[in-house]
Order: sequence, then C-alpha cells, then structure tokens
Amino acid sequence: MKKAPNFSILNRATEIERLQTEKFDLAIIGGGVTGAGIALDAASRGLKVCLIEKKDFASGTSNKSTKLIHGGLRYLKQFEIGLVRESGSERAIVHKLAPHLVIPEKMLLPLIEDGTYGKLMTSIGLRVYDFLADVKGDDVRIMLDKTETIEKEPLLNKDTVLGGGLYAEYRTDDARLTIEILKKAASFGATIINYCEMESFAYNKDDKIKNLNCVDHISGNTIKIKARNYVSAAGPWVDKLRIKDQSMTNKYLHLTKGVHIVIPFKKLPIKQPIYFDVTDGRMVFAIPRGRTTYIGTTDTNYSGNIDHVIATKNDANYLLDAINRAFPNIKLTIDDIESNWAGLRPLIHKKNKAPSELSRKDELFISKSGLISIAGGKLTGYRKMAHRAIEAVLETMTSKQKENLKPSKTEHIPLVTPTLENTDLVKNYQKELEQELCELGISDPYYAWYLCTTFGKQSDTILEKSKVFENTDPKERLIRAELWFCIQHEMTNTLSDFFVRRTGRLYFNIESVSGFKNLITDDFSKYFNWSPERILKEKEKLDQLIKDATYFYEEEF
Repeated sequence: MKKAPNFSILNRATEIERLQTEKFDLAIIGGGVTGAGIALDAASRGLKVCLIEKKDFASGTSNKSTKLIHGGLRYLKQFEIGLVRESGSERAIVHKLAPHLVIPEKMLLPLIEDGTYGKLMTSIGLRVYDFLADVKGDDVRIMLDKTETIEKEPLLNKDTVLGGGLYAEYRTDDARLTIEILKKAASFGATIINYCEMESFAYNKDDKIKNLNCVDHISGNTIKIKARNYVSAAGPWVDKLRIKDQSMTNKYLHLTKGVHIVIPFKKLPIKQPIYFDVTDGRMVFAIPRGRTTYIGTTDTNYSGNIDHVIATKNDANYLLDAINRAFPNIKLTIDDIESNWAGLRPLIHKKNKAPSELSRKDELFISKSGLISIAGGKLTGYRKMAHRAIEAVLETMTSKQKENLKPSKTEHIPLVTPTLENTDLVKNYQKELEQELCELGISDPYYAWYLCTTFGKQSDTILEKSKVFENTDPKERLIRAELWFCIQHEMTNTLSDFFVRRTGRLYFNIESVSGFKNLITDDFSKYFNWSPERILKEKEKLDQLIKDATYFYEEEF
C-alpha cells in the first residue's frame, strides 16, 4: 500500500493569526454542513473567506441527522416537487464527490394494511421519485409482491405486509462529510476555526456591520473579525444571532427534535435499510451500519435548552414500539439500546403546521445591517443552499469586485484527497485495507470497513503512522494513529471532537470510547501539554457525553 500524500493542515495558530490580521470578503458564522458548503463555494470562486464555529465543527444539527443523503420520498406526499427534484439530483453529485463517504443503499419500503402508502400510490410515487431525481440503471425502483418482500426481509411482520418497494438512497456520516468539506475549503485558502464564538456585532455610522467581536475559547483571547459581507449559517442558533442584530421579523425558526437509537446489529439483523410505518402516520428508518443498526427519527416540537439536547424515555419508547410492531419477533427493550443521539431541526415556522408537516426548504433572511441568515434545509441540499447564499452575497458586490471571481464549481470538486473515484474503487480499497490490517495484527474486517468509510484513502497515512507506536496492542496503535491524524489535519481539540465527530465512536462503537478513554487522554495531554485540571475537565465532559448517549431522561432540560 502506497503512503498517502500530505493533506492541507488546519493549523489553529496560523488560522487565528489570519483572523486577526486580514480583512475578508466573507465571514461565515457556523461550522455545520451549511456553513462548510458556503465556505467551499465562496473560496473556490476566489473570495477571501473565513468561517468561525463557537464549539466544534458539526457539533450541532450536522452531527445529529439520520445520516442519509436522501431524496426525501415523503416530501412527494406534501407536494414538495422542487425539493424532491433538487434532493434527488444532489444525491448523485455528492456521492460522486466522496464515494467512500456517501454510499448507495437499497431502501426497502414495506407496504402494510392501512399504511401510509398503498401499493398503487407507492408504485406511482416511486416512479415519479425516480423521474424527478433522474434515477437510472441499478438505482431504479423495483416493486415487490408479498413473498418477495418477506424474502428481502424475513424479520418483517408476515401478517401485515402486503408487498413492498425497493428504491435507492445514500448513507453517510454527516460530521465526517462536514469536516471534509471544511478541509477542502481550507485547501482553497479559506480560514477555518473552531471554538471561536461570535459574541456581538459592531456597526458603522450607517448601521452596517463593520466587524464581529469574538472570543477564542481555547486561549480566552478576544478577536475582531472584519469582512465586507457576513453570513449566519448557525442552524438552531440563527434566531439568536438575528436578535443580537435586532433584525428579527415575523418569520422565525420552529425547532423540532429528532432522536435516534442504536442497537447491536445482532439484536436487529436486518438485511438492508428499511423505511416503515408508525401508527401515528409517520415513518421511521432502520439502517444497518457496521456492528450496529440505528433507528430514527422522532419529530417533536422543542422549546428546551438548545445547547444541551437529550433523549427522553418517551423518545426511546416511541422508537422501540415502532420497531417491535414492524418486527414482532425481535422484542427489543430499552436495555438493548447501546447509544442514542438527539438533535434539532431548524425549520421555518408555519402557523398550524405539525412538526412533520413543516417544509424542509431553506430560506434566506437579509437584514438592513447586511447580515445574511440562512435557515431550514436538509443535509442533502447543502451545496445548493451554499450556492443561494453566495448568490445573495454577490448581489451586494460591485462589478469590479466580482470581475476576477469564477463561477461555482463545487459539483466537480472531489471532497477528499487522495480521491477514490467510484464505488468499485472503494470496494477494492477496503479489501486492500483488510490485508494491510491483517499484516498489522487486526483480522476483524470491521476495522477495514470503518477506516474506509470514515477516512477513505487518508487511511494510508493513519496506518503508516500506526507503525510508529511500538510494543502495544495493534488496535491501540490504530486508534492512537487516528488521533494523531485528527489533531494534525482536522483541528481536533478535545476528547469529544475525536470520539464523537471525527470517528463516530460514541454512537457506533461506544465500548471503544470507554476502553480507550485513558489512552487517548494521555496522548491528548502530551500533544497539547494539558494541565491536570484540564485533563480532569476533559474527562468530565466526555463522561457527560457518554451519559447523554446511554441514558434516557424523564423530561427535557
């Protein structure tokens, strides 16, 4: 296996210096997938860009989705034709840009008595879905009779299943996708920084924003960021920034909460992702992922603490009841749940609409101060949302300011370097990883799958680094090399950055978090020269995250 080339490095000290000394064409507030997409689009066009995130990248909604780049079949039912068309076409594009990270899956839609979709409407709906999304080849929908559906998934309730539909979706890791987009934006010259919070806006005599007053939570220093344009892509926090800007209107966010639970795959060994009915008229996904199967999502109004969103026992029971009705022989209990995550959807409020009825379309709010806020939208549409935000920015610029800018080209920019260009190359590379890991003493094929679908061909650098750590267990060497890579190349500052957003271990391999917590803390403290107080604080934060991921509270905070 060839050693991978060097990557663009997100060096925090360098990025901070640039924030303090340069004036930007565009400053972006929010390091989720929307802000990341805007940064890449802007930087690749030739704009001088900076992005700040008050916590870690993807620490909000962009790490709490159903982790699908999907077309939104259910939006057909709401006649959101444009959204389905856009989402469908975007799936194929994002898959092409990162095929190891956006992975095609066949989704089974079982049809049941009195279900959301009847057989005729499903056949028509999936055909329309394929047409709008320009689905071709192996991804075209297939209708199944009862026998064929049960053969596809024997665990389904044979007494209620009437038939089914098989159609294409794409599974992803939302946080990893966000990180890779940010790294690619940095390679085009964008200044990217996490743990830097915008505390207030400063205005000139014309009441236009002249700079952002920020605090660096790592050093405690204050920073003034100057730019010609300002975009807020702060997700659930968008309205808080609009309040600071005194630009709230009669349009505002409607936050809804989505909870997912994670079960060991052996407890729910389904053969493919399934999209199935719940008795309240909604539908829920069950999706195999490595050693686990995860189920979601709930969709409930939320008015609690947006900085600490947790799952309740009611959330868990709702999903367990749904699973046990669809798969009556499984009989899952709350004790079978390994982990969970709870996140918020920043939707646009519409009067008299239930959470599941609210549109997933994005919307721009432009204030008199010049602040451009973008809210709503879906993970799948991050690239189109970025394009719309940048077009709004360009409208504020003069012809001279725009004369050297390039058209948007994010449709053609591979997100990860080195690039795996298609699914076949991804599969071949995963086999190479299996062989390489065996030579290092790790025979479980799960680790090759994990490395390939998390880091892609960047895994070469990780495996090469793992050989430096001698006289330890090979799995210890591997995770220490992962940490080194994430610190050196992905601005990883805390235990939670690593265990939650860079590797997804807290949700999908939680035993490894407890098993390697002390080892990883020791390495962190050496890399960053942590004090004993900082070590204790980091462990306490991680312990709280482990509790939130494994415990179900009685009520919201």
